[in-house]
Amino acid sequence: MKFAMMARNPDLYSHRRLKEAAEARGHELDIINTLRCYMNIASRRPEIYYNGEKLPLYDAVIPRIGASVTFYGLAVLRQFEMMGVYPLNESVAIGRSRDKLRSMQLLARDGIGLPVTTFAHDPKQTEEVLELAGGAPLVIKLLEGTQGIGVVLADTNRSAKSVIEAFRGADVNILVQEFIKEAGGTDIRALVVGGRVVAAMKRTGASGEFRSNLHRGGTAEVVKLSPEERFTAIRAAKSMGLNVCGVDMLRSNHGPVVMEVNSSPGLEGVEKATGIDIATKIVEFIEKNAKAGKTKTKGKG
Repeated sequence: MKFAMMARNPDLYSHRRLKEAAEARGHELDIINTLRCYMNIASRRPEIYYNGEKLPLYDAVIPRIGASVTFYGLAVLRQFEMMGVYPLNESVAIGRSRDKLRSMQLLARDGIGLPVTTFAHDPKQTEEVLELAGGAPLVIKLLEGTQGIGVVLADTNRSAKSVIEAFRGADVNILVQEFIKEAGGTDIRALVVGGRVVAAMKRTGASGEFRSNLHRGGTAEVVKLSPEERFTAIRAAKSMGLNVCGVDMLRSNHGPVVMEVNSSPGLEGVEKATGIDIATKIVEFIEKNAKAGKTKTKGKG
């Protein structure tokens, strides 16, 4: 089979591993810089050009779209879908997961455990928002933030109010969430491939850091999920419509709560922590499922 991977940096661990895994199983994989693609949006003849040449018709496309280029990346992916190329994750599903507010609403609709989360536009409603979220300590998140950027822990209602007002002054959208103190600066990432949890790790933040992101000095180790945690991860992936994702959860006193569903999860931390070859599992999923035109949305939405 012939795969395309939409990725701007071919040297990233995850991208190298996926290419190695595909080639080890006898496939071809071209890494295509998303921003160098341009499209011919012609009636019934969708085409994508890259470095001056029309791209061939691939069997499947693996979207690894960076958060900063989500809008353009999804446009390119929709073009692949309209050409009948099988997407590992569909454009609509990625768009859902990248919109923090939309993803929380979908997870809540499906009854999946979440931290208490509030959202408002009018700065005059700050007091009410803090009260709804249960009061300090609170986590305040930029809707457009990623990898722990734009996430603030406010220890008191006064500091929370100051942070919210500062963000409002910058004209950005924020979520206010309860702080799950009992998680102790750790979270769980479950890797879901094709409706199954294939690996899981526990991430622990660096000393004095409430965010557990590995690139911020956090550490990772293999973890055994409870049946409820496994079920929650699978349901969260299904809510988003993602075939492959990382589901980030916290262990709270009232069960697992989902913090985020990542449509382009990094493979390095979880592969090294667990010793599981996740890249090959992803390639095997594509082999079983990739068929021309097998896209629910066909570029819609």
